[in-house]
Amino acid sequence: MMPLYLLIPLALLIPAAFLFGWWTARRAGVRRSGAKVSELSSDYFRGLNYLLNEEQDKAIEVFLKLAEYNRDTVETHLALGNLFRRRGEVDRAIRLHQHLVSRPGLSDAMKTVALLELGEDYMRAGLLDRAEALFADLVAMDAHAPSALRHLIAIYQHERDWHKAIEHARRLEAMTGEDESTVVAQFYCELAEQARHHGAVVEARDYLEQAFACQPDCIRAYLLTGRLLADDGRHAEAVDIYEKAVGTDVSFVPEILPPLLNSYARSGQMERAERFLRELLGRYHGISPVLALTRLYQQRDGERGAIDFLTSQLRQRPSVRGLMALIDATMDKIEGEVRENFLILRDLTRKLLEGQAMYRCNRCGFGAKAHHWQCPTCKSWDTIRSIHGVANE
Repeated sequence: MMPLYLLIPLALLIPAAFLFGWWTARRAGVRRSGAKVSELSSDYFRGLNYLLNEEQDKAIEVFLKLAEYNRDTVETHLALGNLFRRRGEVDRAIRLHQHLVSRPGLSDAMKTVALLELGEDYMRAGLLDRAEALFADLVAMDAHAPSALRHLIAIYQHERDWHKAIEHARRLEAMTGEDESTVVAQFYCELAEQARHHGAVVEARDYLEQAFACQPDCIRAYLLTGRLLADDGRHAEAVDIYEKAVGTDVSFVPEILPPLLNSYARSGQMERAERFLRELLGRYHGISPVLALTRLYQQRDGERGAIDFLTSQLRQRPSVRGLMALIDATMDKIEGEVRENFLILRDLTRKLLEGQAMYRCNRCGFGAKAHHWQCPTCKSWDTIRSIHGVANE
């Protein structure tokens, strides 16, 4: 799926086409008859209409025709390059933008615009080394530096070069005044994940301190801190961290509960677990704490107590996942035709759940079965949350 930062919004193409139409009509008015001006104006508005209706093939034909009237028209070539890239004809876009960059007499301002477009062509084509070099040059020239820095950060994220991503995010923050702390905190968490994977615990803790310095309420940093404590056998301390994470942002309950319940059990704090889950029912309306309490009661009190609790909760918060748990808990107590019907019902509910997205990005709407810290579609960080509904959380 195409990353959104590589898509050129239609709103950016329309002003370019408008400027071209005005400029061409003005030049034509000096050089040519009124009939030729009328022809150009008609073609311009026809091309603009095609753009508005997302008919890119027809728009390209019109703009190619307009470009023939005056081959020095930079705006037309930029609009054409954008259209080529949107159509997936990246080779044509690259050739067009390279031609613009090499054109003698092109103003510095227009040349940097063409370089920026060429860098986006390279990114779309997967030529990240060329794109990186080009954007780095633009930053060094202080030409379109914020846009170039954003593209460089995207490249370093793709290459998982988190140190460079942090460095350039800081430069962008200093240049624009925009707060990049939330994104930088995620970069430090990525570094902490890598260090933990390689057994570099001290290094991982240092990265997490940096993440908390950037974003004191970073849930991902809380989760990683809890995992480091659990890895070290310090489950009682991990429980404190996980509970604090829930208090910071209750929407992450589905991600926090599994390691939290494990640390409760490993530290022998199941009574504390029951109290916490009971309290959580009052402020979190998803099914995860209900299912956790059901398993706890099943282990402690047996099937009957667990079934009674789950049944009462499902009346208050209907859930397909809860129904699945109820069917599974009841299967051992029924037989014959009723059991066969329950098996059919269990298969149907399982298939229903298999087709459901459990998480959604609140920026682009991407749906996923599992949680991601970075949206795979729009590349935004910390925008994916669990979906609440009968067939979801």
